[in-house]
Amino acid sequence: MTIGFSSRAVRSTCMLCAAGLLTLVPATAAARAGRPDPGPPGGAAAAAAKSSPLYRSGTQVRPRPAAPRVPEVSALSWVVADAGTGDVLAANDAHRELPPASTLKTLFALTVLPALPGGIRHEVAPEDLAGIGPGSSLVGVVEGQTYRVSDLWNGVFLNSGNDAVHVLASLTGGWSATAARMQAEARALGARDTHVRSPDGYDAPGQVSSAYDLAVFGREGLRRPDFARYCAKVDAMFPGRDGGSYGIMNTNRLLTGADGVAPYPGLIGVKNGYTSNAGNTLIAAARRDGRTLVVTVMNPQEGGGHAVYEEARALLDWGFAAAGEVDPVGSLVPEDERPRQGPQAVPAAVTAAKPAEDSPGWPESGAIIGVAGLGAGVMALALRLKFVRDDGS
Repeated sequence: MTIGFSSRAVRSTCMLCAAGLLTLVPATAAARAGRPDPGPPGGAAAAAAKSSPLYRSGTQVRPRPAAPRVPEVSALSWVVADAGTGDVLAANDAHRELPPASTLKTLFALTVLPALPGGIRHEVAPEDLAGIGPGSSLVGVVEGQTYRVSDLWNGVFLNSGNDAVHVLASLTGGWSATAARMQAEARALGARDTHVRSPDGYDAPGQVSSAYDLAVFGREGLRRPDFARYCAKVDAMFPGRDGGSYGIMNTNRLLTGADGVAPYPGLIGVKNGYTSNAGNTLIAAARRDGRTLVVTVMNPQEGGGHAVYEEARALLDWGFAAAGEVDPVGSLVPEDERPRQGPQAVPAAVTAAKPAEDSPGWPESGAIIGVAGLGAGVMALALRLKFVRDDGS
């Protein structure tokens, strides 16, 4: 199914919807997460959180007698967590603030996916591509060409395309507004180390995250079927010029097995990143014997460009082997939400049926209800714009 608005009508509708959403931020993000807005960092809650072992330097683990030994890795920061329960099984400098590179696109997706149905078609305007940083990774978005939103998401997740991020951000309020919404989303998820300056993860002064926060984003993404479907794709076709298309492949080598990196058995995503400032970063999730782990690795100091994958592999292997043999050192679940977590909780997206590839892509999320709730007036305006264009006015 294709929504039959002109690109101008769609753009106007999305801009108005985004404006409405921005009036609700950060309350909307917090409400969708099912808890009050935590507000700015600080206060008793933040002080209590910082008493956690995860705020201590060095490797944190609570092994039982039969626990396997934690592997030695060179990353500046890393986390191994159970994606179902949120238990952190082991970590090293989990809250160290570091540049995240394109792993920040996971937070972008968590923020923007609910507001943009995948079946919308949009003609790219010059201003949509303004401000892309030099040396950015690109999927090949072309000015004047029409794309489905789902195509653009393929470009974000597979090719880490900053051009696709810019277009999607322009459809939901613009660059600065998107950064503000991402910041509110991070707070609502309990991710307090993240400071968003550039929604695509491009290096910017003051932009940081942490292995803990990235694990939070990865876990939350797996709980959303649309996010989980995109991050698990190995390849896809992307629209080219003159009605053609070309193949793109996921740059997460632990998923694809490209460039001599052996694919990890049971891997289900999530996202890799690299800049010269951040080094290599990775969020990886894998499922084995009914259990899902999420691992984050930030900036390995040894082993070259593929070290991030091999260190993630070693941590995943350890996490699966350590099942039932370690006690948690912390949790990815915010304190006020933990009593509601069942001991056998499993990310919904892991067991959900795969959505149809050509479905319009309306996520099952309160955020999209909020967008729709901006009223028939927005829809009427979109239709009016379409009719004016169709009448040649």
